[in-house]
Amino acid sequence: MAGIAYVEGRFMPVEEARMPILDLGFLRGDAVYDTISVWKGNFFRLDDHLARFQASCRSMRLLLPMPVEELKRILAECVARAGVEQAGYVQMILTRGKFVSPANRDLRLCSHNFMCYSLPYVWIASPERQEQGLHLAIVENRRTPTEAMDPTVKNFNSMDMQRGLLQAYDHEADYALLLTPDGYLSEGPGYNLFFVKNRVLHSPKRNVLEGITRRSVADLAAELGLECRFADLEPAQLRGADEAFLTSTAGGIMPVTVVDGRTLGNGAPGILTGQIRTRYWQKREAGWLGTPVASLVAAKVA
Repeated sequence: MAGIAYVEGRFMPVEEARMPILDLGFLRGDAVYDTISVWKGNFFRLDDHLARFQASCRSMRLLLPMPVEELKRILAECVARAGVEQAGYVQMILTRGKFVSPANRDLRLCSHNFMCYSLPYVWIASPERQEQGLHLAIVENRRTPTEAMDPTVKNFNSMDMQRGLLQAYDHEADYALLLTPDGYLSEGPGYNLFFVKNRVLHSPKRNVLEGITRRSVADLAAELGLECRFADLEPAQLRGADEAFLTSTAGGIMPVTVVDGRTLGNGAPGILTGQIRTRYWQKREAGWLGTPVASLVAAKVA
């Protein structure tokens, strides 16, 4: 796989990147992360992603080992070295690190471990598959309660999602949607949900990651004069929707055409979904909310 990683202060091919086996990010999933996309030379909503990453770090009492401006330059250099300025996927990770010693397991004394990597753009669902529409299953496994793990903290504790995805496969679906512990619609592995009913957009408000693409859809809906509601939503509302789509940094706006084996609408990606999806990528092509990779690389050189 073509890609560049930054680990322990140096750049390397992504295949050579390693995490120490005693790192609590590996042993306990004690890590936060964020993923940014690069398109046509620009990071998309870079400052928004960095603000969320920093908020995740604060929530988990993890300290970034560098100022945010230096972090930006490291991310940009990863992209430039990997040669993925036109279509890239960038992930930054901060783990708890290792205990001082086997005899001293005080979490407050761990030395935190930062790493990041850049790859060619990753699609949760390929553009070709999106044209057909995705098959989604509302699965039996529930989302981890908010009281146990704040879903707005982007983290690697995802066994609830993994189990849900396996259940989706059992139902001959490729994508899973989990419910909150009290039975409302939540989210899936790496994506938020929207559905459309009577030209109004609806999206779950609780027990979800506050996705950057989710936020972008709300912005686009306002531009298009569409109402967008965030609320507690029942599974039956999704099954009876006119159209639906998923949102993710890795894939953008992804139409859903089947839920629990039932066809939505006429079985094709919805009209409003198509309008939002088209507008999203047109604006991305034009540099919408973009930060040029080259300017950050140049700042490092200067």
